Amino acid sequence: MERTIESVAVIGAGTMGSGIAAVNAIAGKPVLLLDLNADFAHKALERLTSGRNPVIPDKAIAARITTGAIDDHLEALGSVDWICEVIIEDLAAKRDLISKLETVRKPGSIYSSNTSGIMIKDMTEGFSDALSQDIAVTHFFNPVHIMKLVELVPGEKTDPDVISALATHLGKTLKKGVVYAKDTPNFIGNRIGCLWLLIGLKLAEQALEDGVSMEKIDALLSKPIGLPPTGLFGLMDLVGIDVIGLVGVNLKETLPADDACQPYVDVPAEVQAMVQRGQIGRKAGAGFYKMNIKEGGSKEKLIYDLPTKAWRSVETVSLSEAESAYKTLMSASTPEGRFVWKLMSETLAYTASLIPEIADDIVNVDRAMRWGYNWAKGPFELIDELGALAFADQLKAEGRPIPKMLSILLDSGASSFYQNEGSKYLGLDGQFHPVPVE
Repeated sequence: MERTIESVAVIGAGTMGSGIAAVNAIAGKPVLLLDLNADFAHKALERLTSGRNPVIPDKAIAARITTGAIDDHLEALGSVDWICEVIIEDLAAKRDLISKLETVRKPGSIYSSNTSGIMIKDMTEGFSDALSQDIAVTHFFNPVHIMKLVELVPGEKTDPDVISALATHLGKTLKKGVVYAKDTPNFIGNRIGCLWLLIGLKLAEQALEDGVSMEKIDALLSKPIGLPPTGLFGLMDLVGIDVIGLVGVNLKETLPADDACQPYVDVPAEVQAMVQRGQIGRKAGAGFYKMNIKEGGSKEKLIYDLPTKAWRSVETVSLSEAESAYKTLMSASTPEGRFVWKLMSETLAYTASLIPEIADDIVNVDRAMRWGYNWAKGPFELIDELGALAFADQLKAEGRPIPKMLSILLDSGASSFYQNEGSKYLGLDGQFHPVPVE
């Protein structure tokens, strides 16, 4: 069945849902933006069109969006090509919505869920084959109008035409970077990105005991590696410390007991205590960092010092020449070097063990981390920069297992995952293939 997307309904008018509605309207598509409460949906549209830098600056574009309550627009939902659900991250709520919309949506229409980790097999259990064939995950990253990445995930029974139609719409119409993921816990970006945060939190305990400050940790885990300037603790604040804790719980419950990430999924006790008292990041005004307004109105940035469990002024950090470069930092026999090596090697080795579990190739993984987490280089590109053979040798020297994709590389006789200036990549078959056009 050939499928095209000319009309869109977005269910859920929160930040993500309104953002998805906006990019579709900007691309010229009529959009129904619905929520349980019509007033909430209408106010979401007002937010899109107001402020100094509105997401939708043009009234003609805004006019393409119709707002309202779900129950008042059930008949209209029966005529749209793509229903994109963007409600709370709760399996029962998503299944309740599916049961309601299954009675009204037209045959062959596409249904997708914008979820960061709930799997299709759980959403569709017990529903019709028609739904199982028409459903996918479209995981946009926030803010939608800025972030390039959309993870596109089929279910076990999803019709390939659904994925083709969504890929065309997301990539060509909405100008997003489409990454093809598998129906596995947290998909690609959050599986790796959140694990990196969880490993970092666990390993930071030892680094702090060794005299490495929190500011130094954030400085090391940013520009030297090609990661965003937020570092570890700053990114936790941005994402939400409570959210990362919930991701850890989800991974603990959904991954096998012997999965290599299991030792890292429980956040440290003091971080749990921060969450319990509401110290969960930027959205709450304080996490690991906060701004203090001093007398006279000047601002001072404070950090919650984990070793002393008290707020103090943020200290300026300077990195040595060796600490400022990825390869020399990873090999430094200092507390800083040992911390960064352990964190990055654990993350990179674990990622190299996940093909083809979370994606069919390394390109989708690298793109997910570059487009979704703003890494300058993806995990396999970082292994190449370090030297894939040297990375394997160091893992062997430490008595650590060689992950699947690294074993394939060694068996192939290649020395890197990418060749010809990044135009070819190593596949599961041990052969090099052209990198797909973005």
